Amino acid sequence: MAKRIKAPPAKRPEAVLPGFISPQLATLKTKPPSGAPWIHEIKYDGYRVQLHIDGDTRKAFTRNGHNWVERFSAIAGAFNIPGQAIVDGEVVVIHEERTNFSELQADLGRGDQDRLIYFAFDLLWLDGQDLRKMSQLARKGLLKELIDGNNLKEPIFYSEHHEGDGQELFEPASRLNYEGIVSKRVDAPYRSDRVEAWHKIKTVQREKFPENLRV
Repeated sequence: MAKRIKAPPAKRPEAVLPGFISPQLATLKTKPPSGAPWIHEIKYDGYRVQLHIDGDTRKAFTRNGHNWVERFSAIAGAFNIPGQAIVDGEVVVIHEERTNFSELQADLGRGDQDRLIYFAFDLLWLDGQDLRKMSQLARKGLLKELIDGNNLKEPIFYSEHHEGDGQELFEPASRLNYEGIVSKRVDAPYRSDRVEAWHKIKTVQREKFPENLRV
């Protein structure tokens, strides 16, 4: 009688990277929150861009879901990591020591990527795992580990945050003529909607550029 050969275990299929994820949006407020439930980041004056990394494949989605990877190829290529990730962030140009949307538009119009910088502020997917149900602070922790662990350098930057009282970040942002700050609840998941878990507080209380480009 022939000996039965045991079949090898089935190979676990690789997780399929999801397509474009509608971004989480901040609710406009007039005053920053304070206390332990909140962290606060500088509000960057640029284009919201969602980077998709899947092995050697790169995509760079705008807030409205358009893949602009050719316009942002230098940034997409600089996010050199193995495996999969979906990263939320902002593409900016720094002019006279602050982010400048007009300069960014001019550079993109010329097809010039030399000054483009990417501030990464959230991580939605990592190596087959959907992270959106995790807390804001946990996602940021994994994002920092991803950037530091892979020794990513300019034009990729991790978006640092301030904990506690948002006014302590808002006041210097106002003095330096930054656009404002974004305050985020540390315990909140990521939702594809305009939410109360993210507050945007502008140093000048008006919209200077089209809202559909912003955080």
